[in-house]
Amino acid sequence: MSQELAGLLRNAYGDDIILFDEHNESTVYRLLAEFVYGNYTYAVLQASESKKEEDVAIFRVVESAPQQYELETIEDDEEWETVSELYDEMTFPVNEDL
Repeated sequence: MSQELAGLLRNAYGDDIILFDEHNESTVYRLLAEFVYGNYTYAVLQASESKKEEDVAIFRVVESAPQQYELETIEDDEEWETVSELYDEMTFPVNEDL
């Protein structure tokens, strides 16, 4: 299980990423984390209005052109569950001394 940090999005776009919905309305997201698992890079984003609820969105990062990246929704439930658990472990490490 590889959890190396990626940094693709942060290096290309910085800490704030603007995403557009199907109605072409924009939302600013804060890039909280990036990590590699298996053959994919994942990004954890949080919309500024979701900060109070601590809701996050996890996306798969795909290189669409050199140094240009797109975010894909994770459709597979098992993949989503795995990467969300990895993020939880990175955010809230388990103390194995207990």
